[in-house]
Amino acid sequence: MLIGKSKWTYLFVLSLIWGSSFILIKKALIGLTPVQLGALRIIFTSFFLFVVGFKKAKTIKVKEWKWIIATGFLGTFFPVFFFAFAETEIDSAVASILNSLVPLHTVVLGFVVFKITSTKRQVFGVILGLLGAVMLIYNGASLNANQNYLYVVFIIMATITYAASVNILKRYLQHVDALTIAIGNFVSIILPAIIILLWSGFFSKKVFENPNFESSMFYIVILSLIGTAIAKVLFNKLVHMATPVFASSVTYLMPIVAIFWGLLDGEVFGFKQGIASLVILLGVYLSHKRRQ
Repeated sequence: MLIGKSKWTYLFVLSLIWGSSFILIKKALIGLTPVQLGALRIIFTSFFLFVVGFKKAKTIKVKEWKWIIATGFLGTFFPVFFFAFAETEIDSAVASILNSLVPLHTVVLGFVVFKITSTKRQVFGVILGLLGAVMLIYNGASLNANQNYLYVVFIIMATITYAASVNILKRYLQHVDALTIAIGNFVSIILPAIIILLWSGFFSKKVFENPNFESSMFYIVILSLIGTAIAKVLFNKLVHMATPVFASSVTYLMPIVAIFWGLLDGEVFGFKQGIASLVILLGVYLSHKRRQ
């Protein structure tokens, strides 16, 4: 009973944190390129996590490192760049909505690759939530005809890598402490991030003289500390106490938060999109309602 209440608390908190991440990405991109944003986000997050518990990396067994590295790249490294590129053309709210594809991919990958079974109720709930997301996307596209929707490919790729990471965490790293996994993830990806940052031209006079540079750096620090470092640990704990489908369903609730921030920032959101949001929440409920 206590675990059941805890997992919903984690789900709610993560929804608030990650739902706010999309607007932070949008703001950070004003003064930085997507490549610079992604690399800095990883480097700053690594610093925060290493200060808290770098010694935990020593407790990771040799046989566990391949899964730690895999989840580091699939669950963090690739997605931070994918979303940064996507939001150069797509509104932050729309990006969060497209992120709702994660639970569907989690079910499919879990069944096909990892042999993790899902109930008919879970599958129906995921599909219903996905239909709600499609409704949101369709109406969003009609309201924002000037946006290049080819960039949704980046988000689709991110949702696939996220789903793969969730399944790996559940199947192979269930016994590893959440903070330890996060530390190991960033030990694995910090060097490539540093190399990419050096290659990106970040350390140039042009970047530092950009009038939006300081504000962009501020948004990245907040995004890294709360949206990545803290959220990464919370998410790993959620995966430990719940099913992969439940953990990935945080992406159903994130759009609600992201839409709120988007409206405050002048993004357009219609009544039909509000109805679609309710359909998504219904999908979450049906996905995880236990049989009596």
